[in-house]
Amino acid sequence: MEEENNVIVKNRIKDILEWVYCIIIAIVLAILIKYYIGTPTVVKQSSMYPTLVEYDRLILGRVNRIGKKKKVEEIFDRGDIITFEAPSSNSYSEIDLSNPVAKYDNEPNGWWNKFVYYVLEFNKISYIKRVIAFPGEYVEIKDDRVYIDGNPLEEDYLNSNVKTRVSDKYYNNFVVPDNCVFAMGDNREDSKDCREFGCVPIERIEGKVLIRFFPFNKFGSVK
Repeated sequence: MEEENNVIVKNRIKDILEWVYCIIIAIVLAILIKYYIGTPTVVKQSSMYPTLVEYDRLILGRVNRIGKKKKVEEIFDRGDIITFEAPSSNSYSEIDLSNPVAKYDNEPNGWWNKFVYYVLEFNKISYIKRVIAFPGEYVEIKDDRVYIDGNPLEEDYLNSNVKTRVSDKYYNNFVVPDNCVFAMGDNREDSKDCREFGCVPIERIEGKVLIRFFPFNKFGSVK
């Protein structure tokens, strides 16, 4: 009888361990898929209005994290909607047009804090904007519109009454640095974007918006 009970206990322990292994594998796979392939996200800002509105649910593709390291212009197209880590500050007292790159001074300390911040993305603030210009391109904003290398940029995705404005506190008349993108929101009057904090390095880009899955009546790709 005692031997039979021992067998039952061992079988139960074996079953529990198998469930634990399955749960661990499922968690690891979920983390890998979220980080390298795709993940759902929700819009929490109005900077992309009317293309995207608050509480829209999106699928974000992690195309920039797969495969060998590529140039940013080989991964994204002009007009793509991307998300990226918010800079440590949205504006600066001194605009350095010789190095118009956003500053990131909030690097977490320790491997666990980095894992939680960069992989699990807890307590991480992200911005969602549209890719406007690539490395080596000269960006100029004048007459309420964007010029790339001296040519006016056609932005059919904007409302007809949208004006792209700048001031002496904005980045303007500069060349996009290597491995960076210049991005702005479609709601130009209410968007904290690269005009204020500079261009975004490719390693800070989290991914590209693939589809909107909620609300259901707007399901599909986003342009």
